Amino acid sequence: MKYVLVTGGVVSGLGKGVTASSIGLILKACGLRVTSIKIDPYLNSDAGTMSPFEHGEVFVLDDGGESVIDKERRGDYLGQTVQVVPHITDAIQEWIERVAAIPVDENEGPADVCVIELGGTIGDIESMPFIEALGQFSYRVGAGNFCLIHVSLVPVLTVVGEQELDGNVKEKLSRFCHVQIENIITLYDVSNIWHVPLLLRDQKAHEAILKVLNLNGATREPALGEWTSRADLCDTLNEPVRIAMVGKYTGLTDSYLSVLKALLHASVACHRKLCVDWVPASDLEGATAEENPDSYENAWKLLKGADGILVPGGFGDRGVEGKILAAKYARENRIPFLGICLGMQIAVIEFARSVLGLRNANSTEFDPNTQNPCVIFMPEGSKTHMGGTMRLGSRRTYFQGSSSKSAKLYGNRSFIDERHRHRYEVNPDMVQRLEDAGLSFTGKDETGRRMEIVELPNHPYFVGVQFHPEFKSRPGKPSAVFLGLVAAACGQLDALLKKGATKTCRMSNGSSTIKGHLYDNATKLANGSLDGIYRNGNGLHV
Repeated sequence: MKYVLVTGGVVSGLGKGVTASSIGLILKACGLRVTSIKIDPYLNSDAGTMSPFEHGEVFVLDDGGESVIDKERRGDYLGQTVQVVPHITDAIQEWIERVAAIPVDENEGPADVCVIELGGTIGDIESMPFIEALGQFSYRVGAGNFCLIHVSLVPVLTVVGEQELDGNVKEKLSRFCHVQIENIITLYDVSNIWHVPLLLRDQKAHEAILKVLNLNGATREPALGEWTSRADLCDTLNEPVRIAMVGKYTGLTDSYLSVLKALLHASVACHRKLCVDWVPASDLEGATAEENPDSYENAWKLLKGADGILVPGGFGDRGVEGKILAAKYARENRIPFLGICLGMQIAVIEFARSVLGLRNANSTEFDPNTQNPCVIFMPEGSKTHMGGTMRLGSRRTYFQGSSSKSAKLYGNRSFIDERHRHRYEVNPDMVQRLEDAGLSFTGKDETGRRMEIVELPNHPYFVGVQFHPEFKSRPGKPSAVFLGLVAAACGQLDALLKKGATKTCRMSNGSSTIKGHLYDNATKLANGSLDGIYRNGNGLHV
C-alpha cells in the first residue's frame, strides 16, 4: 500500500479537501486503485453533537469507529498509563492501516494508494498527536511508500498587488522547506473546483507523486477526457434553476456543504446553472413578521420565487415552525420539495396538522408532551446521553413497490443502502392514519416499522427521506432524490422517469451545452462566500 498525506498550514479552509480529492482523481486516471481517509482532529467522541458553526458540516460515512479510551476501558492496556506516545499514536497508525485496506470498489483486496487528508492546520495542538503518528507512520511504511503534500496560503495584499510565485520565489521556498522546486505547484484560483484536477495535471503533480512512490513504470498518463468535458461543459451553462434552501445555519454555507454539492451534481446533469437562495427558516415565522418585517418579506419572496424547495437535516427547535411553513407552501402550491432527515419529519408534521387537522401535532423532540406525536424518540436511543446514541452510518431501505417516484429514480431496485444520522423517527403508530389521508411511505427499514421515504403521489415532486443521500452523491453520478428534485424544478422529471434515471445519471460526452455552477448576480453572504459558490481562497499552492 502506498500513502499520500495532505496537510494544510496558515489557516483552515484552504482547500485540503479539494486538493486531496483532485489528487485521488488524477491517480485513478493513471490506472491506480485509490481509497481515501479523512482525519478530523477533535476530541468529541460523536461529531454529531458539534455545532456546524464550530466545525462546519458533519460528514457521515458507512461505518463507525473506536477510540483509545474504549480500548483502555476494556482493559486492553493491562493497567498501563495511557499516553499520547506510544498508545494514541500507535492506535492512529493501526486505524489508518486497517481502514486503508478495506476495498472500496468491485475488486477484492486493498487499493494501490490511500490518500489521507489531515484536517485542521499544522500547529494546532489538537493535530499534534496525528502529526506525530503520521511522522512515525512514514518510517513504518518505508521510503517509496509515503508522499507528503502540504497546502499553504500565499497571501495577496491589495496595496501591493497580485503575488506571483515566480522562479526566484519558488527557489527560496525550496531551500527553506527542502522540497524540490519542480514539486512546488501553484493554484491561483480554486473557486471553480472542476478545474483543479486539470491544473494539477498540467503542472505534472501526478509525475512528482508517482516518482516519490516509485510508481512511474506501473501507470499510464492520466485519462481525464471525461472530466475535461465535464469541466468545459460546466463553464458554458447559462439557464438557471433556483432552489430555496430553508435551514437553520444559512449564515455558514459550509454547514450544508454536501447538500450543495449534491444539488450541483444534479443541476449539471440536468444542464442547468444552480442558483441557491438561502432562506433562514426562522425568518418565515410570524414572530419575525412583527420583529423584522423586512427579513420576513425577503424570506417569503425568495421562497415564492424558487423552482424547488429543500429542507435539510438539523437538530433543535429553532426555525422548525418556519420549515413547516416551507413544506406547507410547497405542498399546497405544488412546488418540487425535498426534505432530508428533519426535513422529512417536518413534512410529516405539516401534513398531520393541515390534512388530518391535528393542529398540535409535533415531534417529541420539540414538544415532549404533544398529544399527537408524529415523530418520536427511537426506542434504542438514550435520552440521557446525546453523544454516540444516534442511528448512525449505512442502513438498508426497502421500497414498498416499484411505482413510486423514488423507486424509479433509484432504478427500480428492491432496496438501497444510504447513510443515516438521527435520533428521532416517524411514529409507526400514526403511519396508517397518515397513509389513509394520502401520504405514502414508499421506503421502510427491514422491520417495516421505521419509515425511510415519504411521498405525495399526486404532487409533481414531494419527497422526504430519513437518510442523508447527499453523502453519496458524486460528480457525474448525482444522488437519485436530488436529481429528482432538480429535474422536477426544471420540468424534466417526467422525461427522466420515462427514460430511466440510471441512464441519465451519467454525464454526456460534451455534445450538450452544460455550464458550471457559477451564476450572475450572486448574493453575497455574511461570510464572504457567494450564493451557491465556494471560494477556498486565492494563491493556493501545494
